[in-house]
Amino acid sequence: MKKFNIEAADSQGHGHSFTIKPLKNERYRIFNEQHVRVATIEIDNQDPEHYRQSLDCSVDLFLLNAIKDGILLHDGVLAK
Repeated sequence: MKKFNIEAADSQGHGHSFTIKPLKNERYRIFNEQHVRVATIEIDNQDPEHYRQSLDCSVDLFLLNAIKDGILLHDGVLAK
């Protein structure tokens, strides 16, 4: 699977760019603008609203939810 980029806003409305690297089993590695991994998430394929994050996640929950929604939009799970 190929890497892709998304934009997501934090709780203050500031936009951020992220590079997403799809892994197997609905897992994704998330990298910031400096190409540093900030999280890995696994999205529940039965209920896309639920996901598990890595213990070393360095983004807040609001931003992580926005990133997850961006991933789902990219994958065609959510409608634009």
